Amino acid sequence: MVYPDTKLEESLWSDGYNIVAGLDEAGRGPLAGPVVAGCVVISSPKQVVSIVRDSKKMTEKKREEAFNLIMDTATAFGYGIVSSDDIDRLGIQKAVLEAMQIALEVVEEKLGKKVDYIIADGKNILSINNYKMRKITQGDLLHYSISAASVIAKVVRDRIMYKYAKKYPIYGFEKHVGYGTKYHMDMLKKHGPCSIHRRSFAPVDRLIYRESH
Repeated sequence: MVYPDTKLEESLWSDGYNIVAGLDEAGRGPLAGPVVAGCVVISSPKQVVSIVRDSKKMTEKKREEAFNLIMDTATAFGYGIVSSDDIDRLGIQKAVLEAMQIALEVVEEKLGKKVDYIIADGKNILSINNYKMRKITQGDLLHYSISAASVIAKVVRDRIMYKYAKKYPIYGFEKHVGYGTKYHMDMLKKHGPCSIHRRSFAPVDRLIYRESH
């Protein structure tokens, strides 16, 4: 098991970047629901929550526990939510950027000042203008602030999808939170898309096209 550490944050602090924000998103790939970005700032290794990992490597129970501990210990945290309609309008890359910008704004509002440096998961994400930013492959695995942001994003998004599961029970969102599992695809083919399906994503788009021809 790889444990994220604060070496990168500490190196940036020693270079004079006092406020380092970790950013990550959840929900880039699903066929339904929003994309959510998390943002976490710590100012000391003492604020590390020891159970935090890349959220994909944690059980749901551990993520929920970590989420509450991060809220209690972080200097600041925030999240941004961008809907499936906006994903269709903007495209997923710009929607992820929008979610990250919202999460960052929430954190800066709490801090009452601008972040000095951003560390974010993924080489292929779009840059946030007017910030020093490092994009890191497997950042959520290696660096604590990004791992904590991944937990915030994943827990917030899963909670949203569980609410949608009650509103649209036929799709089984509580099982797959919108990802394209066989069950989800079977229900999509049987019932067609609902209001939170991403119509710009190929599997949903193909279904709509087939139904209209």
